[in-house]
Amino acid sequence: MRRPLKFILVTMLINLPLLAPATDVFQSTSNRINVLELYTSEGCSSCPPADRWLSNLKEDKRLWLSLIPVAFHVDYWNYIGWTDRFSSGRYSDRQRKYARLKNISTVYTPGFLLNGNEWRSFFGLRHLVLDNTENAGLLTVKVEQQQVYAEFVNHSNPVSPPVFSVAILGFDLTTDVRAGENGGKQLKHDFAVLGLHSVPMSKQGDSFLITVKLPATSVSAPRTAIATWVSNGEDPTPLQATGGWLNSPQ
Repeated sequence: MRRPLKFILVTMLINLPLLAPATDVFQSTSNRINVLELYTSEGCSSCPPADRWLSNLKEDKRLWLSLIPVAFHVDYWNYIGWTDRFSSGRYSDRQRKYARLKNISTVYTPGFLLNGNEWRSFFGLRHLVLDNTENAGLLTVKVEQQQVYAEFVNHSNPVSPPVFSVAILGFDLTTDVRAGENGGKQLKHDFAVLGLHSVPMSKQGDSFLITVKLPATSVSAPRTAIATWVSNGEDPTPLQATGGWLNSPQ
């Protein structure tokens, strides 16, 4: 017996799963989560080894639990023949700000900072020692429908007003470089910052709160993650952080 079309459509709708809005929630411990920043460029012949080393941190058991790596592609090497599609003047300015604050000796690539301080062990034993003993407060972040909701609570070392930063990180990215110092090479990138927002938080009771849209991304990536951190005023040094893989499509 043939069922009427209306009956078939109603039956299909009833049997569809209920689709709740996708939500990703990230939370730090009260101890400091370490942020490792790499300043790199596709136009720098010395950078691919640093990029490859950073990519290996995808397999580090400390990833997201006590370590958040981020790769900022600077734009000051673009003039020598190849424009890095991940680069931004904002990322170059961030590195220059560290130099003005004497956190790094000078602006260079590849350049690493660990918790806002110059980290030169990459050029030696490459042994990444993390310090998780400091009580840095609790950072909680929820991502839902392109909105980011963040709360920061820190009774032991109050910061006023903290600045909240959210970055979208891209993974499994590949570029065939056709000019410049890396001309003819295929470069692979992970933890690449594809978009960044930094906004002051507002105090509400014992907490600092902020709601902000996810940053727009410069390119699409096969896999994405989020990195978030709080800093103090004009000093970009991360005080506390959290992040992880994004399950919902961006």
